[in-house]
Amino acid sequence: LELPQHVLRFWETRFTQIRPLKRSGGRRYYRPDDINLLRRVSDLLYIQGYTIKGVQRLLREGGGALAENIPPATAAERAAAESEHAGPADLSQMTDEELGMDTPEAGRDDAVAQEEAARLFAFMRTVLDELVALRAMLA
Repeated sequence: LELPQHVLRFWETRFTQIRPLKRSGGRRYYRPDDINLLRRVSDLLYIQGYTIKGVQRLLREGGGALAENIPPATAAERAAAESEHAGPADLSQMTDEELGMDTPEAGRDDAVAQEEAARLFAFMRTVLDELVALRAMLA
């Protein structure tokens, strides 16, 4: 398939239908049906322009299988897929909400949990800033 190992592992987490047999030492054995599904997923993502969510939807609608006659993705789906594949250009410019680190719900009764969540979010922001700085050094 000419796909990096980390891509296959990532797809295993996103597509429950991809379940290779695991041999001793954690080695994975992909059966012919697994290979066919991986080829279809790869085609839908990289050639036809679907997003991961789009392929997940197609798998749900197909009862866990992907039909051969799936039309190419719409223009909106292609645009979303392009940004999904590219990733953010500069993480430091993203908001906490975009990073999934928005503040805890206002009005919660548990003030201690809110404080802990705020500390956690601040720590995560610090780590992210450090990672962005390291990334800049490597570029």
